[in-house]
Amino acid sequence: MITLALSKGRIFDETLPLLARAGIEVAEDPNTSRKLILATNQPDVRVVLVRATDVPTYVEYGGADLGVAGLDTLIEHTAQWGLGLTGGGLYRPLDLGIARCRVSVAVPEGFDYRAAVRQGSRLRVATKYTAIARDFFAEKGVHVDLIKLYGSMELAPLTGLADAIVDLVSTGNTLKANHLVEVERIMDISSRLVVNPAALKLKRERIRLLIDAMAAAISERECQA
Repeated sequence: MITLALSKGRIFDETLPLLARAGIEVAEDPNTSRKLILATNQPDVRVVLVRATDVPTYVEYGGADLGVAGLDTLIEHTAQWGLGLTGGGLYRPLDLGIARCRVSVAVPEGFDYRAAVRQGSRLRVATKYTAIARDFFAEKGVHVDLIKLYGSMELAPLTGLADAIVDLVSTGNTLKANHLVEVERIMDISSRLVVNPAALKLKRERIRLLIDAMAAAISERECQA
């Protein structure tokens, strides 16, 4: 049995066409089903639904053979466990090029971020992505106090909790609606296929076929772009 870990939402939806290229179709819609383990049209492949931040853990410790996770999630996971940015116990064969967005710094309208950075002010930064933020500001030589939050990041500057936020940005509409301005782009993000190295050895032929089929789908998509 091959177990694939996915999170609901954009990653799940954008992974489906790649799975279809490999002849795999998920039997149920996760938005209407209460099941956490979904069968597919292939009797030896199943999908487990987990939180996006838990995908690397499930794959690394064998709860799933492979999974799809954003680069942001992988960086934070490896930093948390002291594995370095290479991914530690995870094999990353493919950048799937899906769920694209960026990690950026945003501040309230009217806040002079450039002057604050230039003058060496100590900034309070709210973020879920503490490893990414820490490395970014350290490289710039900017002193920051990081405040870890898990949701509603835009609220932090509006209530005076923080001077700035580091968060995922897609269209920028949420920032605009909350009177925040994107001032620095830290990195571009897309989702990666990650594989458990032990599973790759034990189930090499089946997993390799899946990887190759998804790679072919990516190549085909890029040629059509």
